[in-house]
Amino acid sequence: MHEDNDGRLDAAEQLAEHNPHTAAEAFSAIACDPEAGDEVRLSAAEQLAAVDPQAAVNAFSAIARDEEVGDEVRLSAAEQLA
Repeated sequence: MHEDNDGRLDAAEQLAEHNPHTAAEAFSAIACDPEAGDEVRLSAAEQLAAVDPQAAVNAFSAIARDEEVGDEVRLSAAEQLA
């Protein structure tokens, strides 16, 4: 499952070079997907911040509030909100 999510992240990264709006949607979907790995979600949110800072706020918030996410990743997401 994590390999598939890494592939989704790679595809979104490539998309960002050509279509930032669509890439933002992809990064947001990954960051808010509870089935994606914690680190993949955080990475997607970080990359989302580069193309759509307002959407990144929602993504970081979703990660920080998700009690299923590891504490270190939740803390990193919360720090990004500050």
